[in-house]
Amino acid sequence: MFHDNHANRLRKEILVRVARAFFTDEAADTLNRIPLAMRPKDAKDSSRCCIYKDRAVLKYRTMAALGFGVESESDELKPISEYYADALQREEAAPPVLTVIDVACSACVTSRYSATNACKGCIARSCESVCPKDAIEFRNGKAELNPEKCVNCGLCMQACPYHAIIRIPIPCEEACPVGAISKDETTGREVIDHSKCIYCGKCFRECPFAAITDLSQMIDVLKQLNHGNVVAMVAPSIVGQLPGTLPQLVGALKQVGFADVLEVAEGADETTLHESAEWSEKMAEGARFMTTSCCPAYIETVDKHLPEMKQYVSDTPTPMAYTAAKARTANPDVKTVFIGPCIAKRVEAARNPEVDFVLTFEELGAILVGAGVDVLECAESPLGDRVHVEGRGFAASGGVTAAVQAVAPGNAALQPLLVDGIDRKAINQMRVWANKSCPGNFAEVMSCEGGCIAGPGTLGNPKIALRQLKEFLKDSPSLKTECAVLD
Repeated sequence: MFHDNHANRLRKEILVRVARAFFTDEAADTLNRIPLAMRPKDAKDSSRCCIYKDRAVLKYRTMAALGFGVESESDELKPISEYYADALQREEAAPPVLTVIDVACSACVTSRYSATNACKGCIARSCESVCPKDAIEFRNGKAELNPEKCVNCGLCMQACPYHAIIRIPIPCEEACPVGAISKDETTGREVIDHSKCIYCGKCFRECPFAAITDLSQMIDVLKQLNHGNVVAMVAPSIVGQLPGTLPQLVGALKQVGFADVLEVAEGADETTLHESAEWSEKMAEGARFMTTSCCPAYIETVDKHLPEMKQYVSDTPTPMAYTAAKARTANPDVKTVFIGPCIAKRVEAARNPEVDFVLTFEELGAILVGAGVDVLECAESPLGDRVHVEGRGFAASGGVTAAVQAVAPGNAALQPLLVDGIDRKAINQMRVWANKSCPGNFAEVMSCEGGCIAGPGTLGNPKIALRQLKEFLKDSPSLKTECAVLD
């Protein structure tokens, strides 16, 4: 689901303000003043009880944009400028962590069912009849649910003819497919269990208070750009995220300071060829099925929650890994920056010494705004000539399958399956595939519904991005054609 709301705009505004500060001569003072600038004394749009709490929350958001979580704070009086100085001295990228800004968390009530004033106090009292725990009580002719008896089965909501009973969820907990976020028993605020978290970013997007955020590596990248010799590796899902053409975006990236720009779609072509060959080998060896390996949130899911699926996951490296390897082969001293829609890529990058940093499209947009670079005014810079429609198609759900089908031998009996978004139901389904039977032999698994174009770090509406991607693919050469010529 696409989320263009005030909470997400607030996160983007913080990123832009931090990026702008970096490009000024008074960065430290500018950063210190972000909470005051966004919530001045006479502000009338405070989202909290007072502007002082608003300012506290904004400070922590700014810290996150600099790569520091609430957990990093040991002195509440430490100014933002000192965190900025620490970020400039940091030798390694900010850790791939999601964090809850506790003062921003509203400590939502536990998910429950509740009767609203739409109740008519009808004679049928269907809600009372179906309740297995006698939790429905009538007071002043209206239904009420006794929370001490209610077991949250939802039968009353289904039975009410007036839809007067509703379920009140906790958005972040509802969104998490693996139960990695829950209430702290003492404070009632949400906490993340990192031993369970798959870094899919669903909680990050669903929290209406923007209390969950990731630790940005934006400053790490910006300070490297000052030293030069930095390569941007742009994910296929970049299409439709920013204004202008892809060649113009390449020009914009070089104007910001990147020495070179590589399309990760070229690495995706490599993934396609190797994954197709691996699938053929595994089928010949008698394997029941194989799944894709390019989604890092899926890999985290398997590692932490679906160990029975591990034997079925492809061993083929991801497009990011192939692209980074190419960059390092060309220049061992280069710094590599993956730019994509995914915060889970930071986890993958932390395990791959050839990938130095990861930026989301949101962060890239903030850098361009902060540097005063308008993509539409940039001259086009040529793209690589070894990128194909198959690799670029990885951006959308079904793209990996289409690519593997395109290069697989003509008589390959590929029976594809698609997991279009990881949720509790999908995890249970994959567990059945691993332990009992699987109706296909090649499963593409994407954490985000719609694919990477719907990732948590995107800027554009996935439906619009998909249309633009399809238009872009029309002008891309086919790897299938090349393979046929080579054969």
